[in-house]
Amino acid sequence: MPADTVHPDADEQSGPGRAERLSALAQQHGALVTLLLAMVVASLSFDTFLTGDNLENMALSSAFLAVVALGMTFVIVTGGIDLSVGSLFALGGVLAAWGSQYGTAVALLLPLAVCGLIGLVNGLLIARSGLAPFIVTLAAMLGARGILLAVTDEGSRTYLVDKDSFFATLGQGSLLGIGVPVWITVALFVLGAVVLRRSRFGQYVYAVGGNEDAAALMGAPVARTKIAVYTLSGLCAGLAGALNAAWLVSGVTILGSGMELEAISAVVIGGTLLTGGFGFVSGSLVGVLLLKVIQNVINQIGSLDSAYQQVVSGAFLAVVVVAQTWLGHRRRML
Repeated sequence: MPADTVHPDADEQSGPGRAERLSALAQQHGALVTLLLAMVVASLSFDTFLTGDNLENMALSSAFLAVVALGMTFVIVTGGIDLSVGSLFALGGVLAAWGSQYGTAVALLLPLAVCGLIGLVNGLLIARSGLAPFIVTLAAMLGARGILLAVTDEGSRTYLVDKDSFFATLGQGSLLGIGVPVWITVALFVLGAVVLRRSRFGQYVYAVGGNEDAAALMGAPVARTKIAVYTLSGLCAGLAGALNAAWLVSGVTILGSGMELEAISAVVIGGTLLTGGFGFVSGSLVGVLLLKVIQNVINQIGSLDSAYQQVVSGAFLAVVVVAQTWLGHRRRML
């Protein structure tokens, strides 16, 4: 064949490959591009957006939701869902505030133990009994909220944290001008990224979410993986609640309502598929930041009611899900 002769199928072979790569990049980094654009527009529209105080407040308010979203990422990658994290977040905060009177160790370990145990029970019921994650975690959400009300005498008692304690420093302290909760969140996300992308456990998580039956045939511990991710989700929610209690120096009983939906939204906006098998923790962090930027912009406008935050977030989530579905279908067709 002459050197200048081109195989008739060459362009057809390179075209789908290029299109598939572009679809994958859009699915993986679309939220990051949107976040950067939103920040540019917000900084040009509002003089106070890029101020140190505003950025610090956004980072701190994002930290607690981000920790919850980290655990939710592992759950959703396996194809599951966890509706209990909002109640576990509130319960963890109350238990941490109550335990702070006995020292920092109790304030941290008590919510981790209780919320982790509830997550473990969720995982056992889902993995061993074959129950639907939606039903199991919905029951756990109601149960955790009931425990919270029992601990606080139907919400009439608020436990306070000593402002001079080391536990309060974990929430209100700063390092290099950045709040300690933000540093903790960054460290957890780095660890989560390594575990999900570089460890054998992470491979099992992707395998279970991609095709549970195929994962079982390959020898992956499907049940143990499911149990582990729901336990991890409970631990993350409990830790986020404890850090929030340290920040507020009190255990507020009304927090956490709707947080499970915010966490799911952030994870999905970040590129993780609700059907499982595809996702990454960095995308979830970007999703959280994007939601917070949208909320902050609406607050900056001032003339809009806070309810618009939910309207915009819901509309944005719907657009992302439609885009994910289209990109996933396109990749399968290529």
